[in-house]
Amino acid sequence: MARAKRMVRLRGTVNVLVTTSRELRILNSRFRGLDKATDVLSFPPIFDLVPDFAGDVAISADIAAQNARRLGHSAAVEIKILALHGVLHLAGYDHERDAGEMGRKEAHLRKRLGLPVALIARNAEDSTRNSLAANYAKVAPSSQRKVKSATAGRSAATKGRSRRSR
Repeated sequence: MARAKRMVRLRGTVNVLVTTSRELRILNSRFRGLDKATDVLSFPPIFDLVPDFAGDVAISADIAAQNARRLGHSAAVEIKILALHGVLHLAGYDHERDAGEMGRKEAHLRKRLGLPVALIARNAEDSTRNSLAANYAKVAPSSQRKVKSATAGRSAATKGRSRRSR
């Protein structure tokens, strides 16, 4: 975490809470108005009331473990990926509004930190895969769809997930 903070020039303490999906759902609902679990949330400091405090990051251990199994790495590595994502948000990056800047920064930092596929990149891959499957289902004859959907189902179960909130 310290290296990631230095790399994005984030000063101050970051508190990290690793908890359940249920708790992340409650936090997501309370602070973002989204009644669903998510893997990571970031909370910047309010009004700089506490000196040398950069913010809080909350991570779902449940979702981190699921992602880790699906992607073939440890839960500890997944938590590092999610913590990096949270730190980038605390440093002011916002992938929902920055035309890919945060995604590029996350990919660069992931490589420097020796972490596997960046969170934003893999979510984009999942979205593309899901869109392609949906488009195929619209145009393929029903007999082809049955064969392909059985294959796609196995692939989605091991690789894909739809995503979320940040």
